[in-house]
Amino acid sequence: MRIGPYQLKNNLIVAPMAGVTDRPFRMLCKRMGAGMAVSEMVASNSLLYGSEKTLRRANHEGEVEPISVQIVGADPKMLAQAARHNVDHGAQIIDINMGCPAKKICNVMAGSALLQNEKLVGEILDTVVKSVDVPVTLKIRTGWDKHNRNAVNIAKIAESAGIQALAIHGRTRACAYTGDAEYDTIAAVKANVNIPIIANGDITTPEKARQVLEYAKVDAVMIGRAAQGRPWLFREIEHFLQTGTHLPHPEVLEIHQVLVAHVQDLYDFYGEYSGLRIARKHISWYTKGLVGSAAFRFKMNQLETPEAQMAAVNEFFAEQAARGAHLHYGEAA
Repeated sequence: MRIGPYQLKNNLIVAPMAGVTDRPFRMLCKRMGAGMAVSEMVASNSLLYGSEKTLRRANHEGEVEPISVQIVGADPKMLAQAARHNVDHGAQIIDINMGCPAKKICNVMAGSALLQNEKLVGEILDTVVKSVDVPVTLKIRTGWDKHNRNAVNIAKIAESAGIQALAIHGRTRACAYTGDAEYDTIAAVKANVNIPIIANGDITTPEKARQVLEYAKVDAVMIGRAAQGRPWLFREIEHFLQTGTHLPHPEVLEIHQVLVAHVQDLYDFYGEYSGLRIARKHISWYTKGLVGSAAFRFKMNQLETPEAQMAAVNEFFAEQAARGAHLHYGEAA
């Protein structure tokens, strides 16, 4: 998989997820086998450039290349300005969000709402591509709703604008995250354009990744929610695609080690107050499926200091180890 001058080590990409794909998570997924990770979306509104949240989202210190930053907005000039700003601050690939179904994004005609206006899509892509000298990629959905699947049209517009890779989530804006992702539209897009196509949506297992790659004939798969609390999914998929055999699921000891290192990164990156709160959802994802995890999560979410949070994590995993260190993720769900 190649995007512009960047040859990725494989065709497994971490989807941009608001509130999740921060630098600690991106770096972890890359260590665990992902070929690329796209940042959380950064608003194109220049008034937000100086905000602590935006600066943190654009922090790529120590991150493995290529660094892909996603921008969101509906104004071509503002998006071009945001693209230049992010390139000046280390972005090596600019990704444009036309896939987010969130109401607060669509209500300002950004994200997947843009799919209703193909003329504006073309203006945005032309303007942003011309504004920077790095590859520009695009993330979309299959269309606005099931009666208006226009991903093939959008893909042709993207290709003619100079977009260098296109990621497609196999649902419409109206579907949000309900129902099953469909790959027929993604396969149709792949058959109609000559740029790399990345399939996204419901890719939760090594078998599903292979199935989607073969069925839609796409160049790569993008994984989002399935990697929450399971960053090792990338190495499992990579191994399966290469060998046709399964790696064993991580043992509880490794889950504990990965979790502790990740949470420590969150404390360091966000500071203790925010780090503690952001760590809660990650700890919940990591421990899902382990014995007694529901009661543990309830207790852990009440804790107010990093020391108490980490002590609770260590105690929970000590209990898991006492039950038998051979226990694997998911066996005791």
